[in-house]
Amino acid sequence: MSDAARKLRVLLATGRLCVVPCCFDALSARLVEQAGFAVTFMSGFSVAAARLGMPDTGLISFGEVLDQGRSICQAVTIPVIGDGDTGYGNALNVKRTVREFARAGFAAVMIEDQRAPKRCGHTRGKSVVGRDEAILRIRAACDARDDARAAGGDILVLARTDAAAIHGLGEAIVRARAFTAEGADILFVEAPGSEADMATICREAPGRHLANVIDGGLSPVLPPARLAELGFALAAYPLALLSASIVAMRTALAGLECGKGLPAVPLGFDELRRLLGFDAYDEDAARYAVR
Repeated sequence: MSDAARKLRVLLATGRLCVVPCCFDALSARLVEQAGFAVTFMSGFSVAAARLGMPDTGLISFGEVLDQGRSICQAVTIPVIGDGDTGYGNALNVKRTVREFARAGFAAVMIEDQRAPKRCGHTRGKSVVGRDEAILRIRAACDARDDARAAGGDILVLARTDAAAIHGLGEAIVRARAFTAEGADILFVEAPGSEADMATICREAPGRHLANVIDGGLSPVLPPARLAELGFALAAYPLALLSASIVAMRTALAGLECGKGLPAVPLGFDELRRLLGFDAYDEDAARYAVR
């Protein structure tokens, strides 16, 4: 069984809320792990931004996402949840997406019910497939998960619906219940508009729920303790690291452009060397040096 999936199952079984900073490359994932967090999430929004410099509007390909995911999973020992978007096609494409995410080392894969090209859940212009098609996507994802487990691997299925923005919260809850009936391990009802809606989701669609915490998004930004009280199992912060990195780079660039040199408190070269493992590399290389 996949060690990453096993670790995530153990975390979820504790019943405690997991705070999940989202990463976008191997370095940001490693920083999440070094900060002491038990799980990270490869944010599709952030990967599209960091890898392509483009919006999360379905422009990034399956192969690019999978390649980024392999690098991230190989860089850390904590479980990584991956954004599988719509599964990149019909139900058979969904099955392949889940299989390949499992092989890449992901602990879980998110599959959603948007129409292609999908969009960030907190932007305008979203649309979703019909309920039956949405359910079939999750059925296919769960079948692929079960096939992986039978072959000695494992991955969890995070089933997402964006139906609340188009058809109302009631339809989103109906879909979430159906996803659980199909065997989804985690539920994600995207972009509830109020704290009351968030409470309703957790109450009326039993299961382990993920909250998406975006400053300036469509949902209230609640502290982790309150999210736990409402019944959420995971609190994902998809843009926190991306936003912080952009601000830091802009600050450094502004200093250089004005002739001020590096920022007042840069990360020193020695710390960068340690962070990236130069010392460990040199120690290992010394074992094989020709004498």
